Amino acid sequence: MHFQDILNIFQGFTSLFQSDLPVLLGRVGLMLLGMLLVYLGKKGVLEPLLMIPMGLGMCAVNAGVLFLDPTTAAAVTEAPVASGVHTTGTLMMAPLVQNTDNLMYILQVDFLQPIYTFAFSNGLIACFVFMGIGVLLDVGFVIARPFLSMFLALCAELGTVATFPIAVAMGLNYGEAASIAMVGGADGPMVLFTSLTLAKDLFVPITVVAYLYLGLCYGGYPYLIRALVPAKLRGLKMPAKAPAKITSDEKLAFAVIGSTVLCLLFPSAAPLFLSLFVGVAVREAGLQYFINFIDGPLLYGSTMFLGLLLGVLCEASTILNPKVLILLVLGILALLLSGIGGLIGGYLAYFFSGRKINPVIGIAGVSCVPSNAKVAQKEVFKARPDSIILPEALGANISGVITTAILTGIYVTLVPLIK
Repeated sequence: MHFQDILNIFQGFTSLFQSDLPVLLGRVGLMLLGMLLVYLGKKGVLEPLLMIPMGLGMCAVNAGVLFLDPTTAAAVTEAPVASGVHTTGTLMMAPLVQNTDNLMYILQVDFLQPIYTFAFSNGLIACFVFMGIGVLLDVGFVIARPFLSMFLALCAELGTVATFPIAVAMGLNYGEAASIAMVGGADGPMVLFTSLTLAKDLFVPITVVAYLYLGLCYGGYPYLIRALVPAKLRGLKMPAKAPAKITSDEKLAFAVIGSTVLCLLFPSAAPLFLSLFVGVAVREAGLQYFINFIDGPLLYGSTMFLGLLLGVLCEASTILNPKVLILLVLGILALLLSGIGGLIGGYLAYFFSGRKINPVIGIAGVSCVPSNAKVAQKEVFKARPDSIILPEALGANISGVITTAILTGIYVTLVPLIK
C-alpha cells in the first residue's frame, strides 16, 4: 500500500491540504468558529438552541470534505467531469443545484438535502419558527397600549430603513441591501425569508451574519442604554396604572383582523403574517393540543434544523465571498441604528408624556422577543429596583415583531419593482 492510498482513506485531511490557500484557511477558520459557537452557546453567551447545532454543523461540513465519485460530482457541479479530475464536496447537501434531474439524484445521496429542498429554501422552516413565536406572544400587551407600543416599534426600525441606502452606496444591489438591512429588525426568520426571496446568491452569509449578531443583542444593548440614557432617567419610576383587562376574544379578533389586513396590503409576505397570527389565534382560542405541538416539537425541531442547516451551509467554498466583510459591517450597523432609533423613540415618548415614560422602554421596540424587553427591565432594575417597565416593554417588543414583518412585506414587494 502506497502513502497516497493511506491519504485517500482519510480524505478530509487530503482534501484540506490539496485545496487552495484561501479555502484551506477558510475551512480551518470556520471549524474553529464552529467550536467557539458551541462553547458560547453552552455558556449562555449566545442562544444555545441555535448556536450549538449551528457550530457543530459548521465544524462537520468543513472537516468532512471528500473526493466525489464522477456521477455525484457531475450532479453537484451540473457540468461534465473530465476523467481523472478530482472534485471535492460533502455528503451533507448541495444548496446550489438547480437542475431537476441532478436535484433528484442529490436528494438520494446527501442526507440533509430533503430538509433543505422541501423546508428551508422555500422559507417553510422560517414560517414554522414564526408560528412558534406567535404561540408565545401575548398580544394583550399591545392592545393595552397600542399607540405607545407601535410608535416605539416604528422608531426602532431605523436600522432596517437607514441601512438600505448605505448598503446600496457600498455596492450591494437592491435585493442584497434590503436583505442585510433586515438584520436591523433583529428577527432571524424575517432575514431568512427576505434573503431567500431577494438575494438568493448571498442568503447564506446574510442569514449567518444575522443569527450571529442577534445573539449579541442581549450582551450589547445594555452598553448602548448606559451610553445614551443617564442613570437618573434609567431609574425613572412610571406612574402605576391598573392593568387593562384584555379578553381572549379581543386578542383573537386582533389576530384575525391583523392577519387579514396585512395580507391584503402585502401579499408577498402573507406566509409570514399567516404563520405569526395562526400561532396567536391558536393560543387565544385555547387549542391546547395545537399549542403543545407548535410550542414544542414544531418550534424546537425547526430551530434545531435551522441551526444545523445554517452551520452546514457555512462550507468554505460556498461562503467565501468578497461581500462578506461588507455584510459584517452593515449587519452590526443595522442593529446599532435600530437600538439608537428605539431609544430616540423612548426619549420622544418621555417628553410628550410630560416626563412620565421611562425612555429605556424604546430599546424593546427592536424585535428580539422577549430578550430586548428583558434587557430594558434589567437595566432599569439596576438603576432603581422598584421600577417596573416590563409590561410596556413587552408591548413595544411584540409590536416590533409586527413592524418588522411589515418592513419585510414592503421590501419583498417593492424591491423587485425598482430593479
